[in-house]
Amino acid sequence: MNRTKTGRPRRPDRPQTSKEVFRQGAVHGLVAGAVGVVAMTVSEKLEQRLTGRPNSHVPGATMAALMGMRREPTGMNLLMHLGQGVLLGALRGAMAHAGLRGPFSSAMFAVVRLTNDQTLENATGVGAPPWTWPRDELAVDLFHKAVYAIATGLVADRLAARTGAGPGQRHAQRVPGRHAHVGPPPN
Repeated sequence: MNRTKTGRPRRPDRPQTSKEVFRQGAVHGLVAGAVGVVAMTVSEKLEQRLTGRPNSHVPGATMAALMGMRREPTGMNLLMHLGQGVLLGALRGAMAHAGLRGPFSSAMFAVVRLTNDQTLENATGVGAPPWTWPRDELAVDLFHKAVYAIATGLVADRLAARTGAGPGQRHAQRVPGRHAHVGPPPN
């Protein structure tokens, strides 16, 4: 059961404060990101068995470049792969606690994951823009990013649901549709 700072159980009908949305969302998201990166790694290993595709060392080379190293030390690839997945999960957790849940939110998050990878890889010169890749490599990368985003989203959404509706969901329940002058619901 979710608890307040004093250790008392949280009333499910009490809305979270903005601080709680981000703090709890980030913590739950780290857990969700860990699950997501494990799911992505499993899907990659299964796909590699079927296709014979070798491991990519782009994550490790990117991290080495970011740290000013000439070569990727042993274990750097795995560290970057896991670290990115876990840390980015914090954002998906915050999204879920804010009320951005479900498949549409996971699709938005898949784009964030791809954008994060591509920004780091292209900024360091380790990677090239995805639209310049062979189509089969692009399809494989997009598939694995989707696996990550879906798994991370399922866990983040489930953990966030324990605290009730997020602020965005409560806002949407006030007046369906998009309206310019409808403020947030009172706490």
